[in-house]
Amino acid sequence: MEAVRRLGSEKPVVIFSKSNCCISHAIHMLICSFGANPMVYELDQHPKGREIENALLALGCNPSVPAVFIGKLFVGGSNEIMSLNVQGKLKPLLIRANAIWM
Repeated sequence: MEAVRRLGSEKPVVIFSKSNCCISHAIHMLICSFGANPMVYELDQHPKGREIENALLALGCNPSVPAVFIGKLFVGGSNEIMSLNVQGKLKPLLIRANAIWM
């Protein structure tokens, strides 16, 4: 689990994804639409993908992808990101994490 937290803190926005997951792609596109450039780890193509996926499940991310870290903190999966966006809280969170500038 420590490896996931370390990877999740490498950039202002980190997305754990799978290359064949349309929801992960949609979350990636949503975050990019604000001008952010997230680090994306495709677990089905990562050498330690299975270990990372198990750690994400242990963090409470079910399903395991997408899993989003913003500002070094685990925010959650697609439901949490979409809720933040609908509430108008995603953009300010990205600004505070220095993922985008206004």
